[in-house]
Amino acid sequence: MADITINKLNLVLPENRRDIRKLIVEMFLLEEPGTGTENNASRYTYNVEELNDGQLIYLRRPAYLKKGFDFTINVNNTNFNRNIKGKRSTKMPSHPHILNDLLQKKEENINTYKLLFAEIEKIYNCKRNIDYSFGFNSGYNSDLILKCLKWLFIEQDIRDWSYSGRTMLFESIKNI
Repeated sequence: MADITINKLNLVLPENRRDIRKLIVEMFLLEEPGTGTENNASRYTYNVEELNDGQLIYLRRPAYLKKGFDFTINVNNTNFNRNIKGKRSTKMPSHPHILNDLLQKKEENINTYKLLFAEIEKIYNCKRNIDYSFGFNSGYNSDLILKCLKWLFIEQDIRDWSYSGRTMLFESIKNI
């Protein structure tokens, strides 16, 4: 089977965790099953966000660990290990990447960071109408960080289905 790319840009997400999880899982349930390994495996890419600079955030399935509905979040043309000497390049944002970036932003300008955190809190609470534009000089563009966080929260809700989901990551952000 070939890699299949599905364009889900402008996907309107519900405003609660349960319905978001349901929407994403149902999207994955439409995938055709593979018939084996290597070229016979089914692989899907879902383009889910376009950043202000034109980069795409996309989901890849299956994830490397093969844990059911698990997926990876990726950003084309971005290396999240760019400032980490000796680390291999990765397009996948991790919790430490995001937390380190937010710490830099907080240290740069606490007042603007408080405004940014208010938007993170809205994303955590599944709200729409997010302000993605903040003028930090440090780290990655705030548009990239906030949209990655949205999908990291969703990934946590699906992976940790019966547990806290997005709460652990949000608590880490609150403790910055």
